[in-house]
Amino acid sequence: MAQAAQINVLEISSPIRVEHDKKRRQFSIRLNGSYDRAVLLYEYVGKKTVDLQHTEVPDAYRGRGIAKHLAKAAMDFVVEEDLKAHLTCWYIQKYVKENPHPHYLEHIIH
Repeated sequence: MAQAAQINVLEISSPIRVEHDKKRRQFSIRLNGSYDRAVLLYEYVGKKTVDLQHTEVPDAYRGRGIAKHLAKAAMDFVVEEDLKAHLTCWYIQKYVKENPHPHYLEHIIH
């Protein structure tokens, strides 16, 4: 049991790196090496419009702020690419509400 607790501490303290796979239209974070992944899925619904559809974090990793990193990466992508975004995913709606940066808000389609 002590060994498992030690591994959890190491996982939490390691930096979270978000990867963006434009071909598969997803942002992901590798968890626990490369076995588990947290993902945020999106689709283009127009030439310059994306729908941020779904965020999923495995049960064992929930409540650690992992989805927040995915949401930030997705919103930063929308801003950097000068896209408009539909926020279908409830978590991204929550993230933007809690982080109402003007550069995010001007890119959201209500």
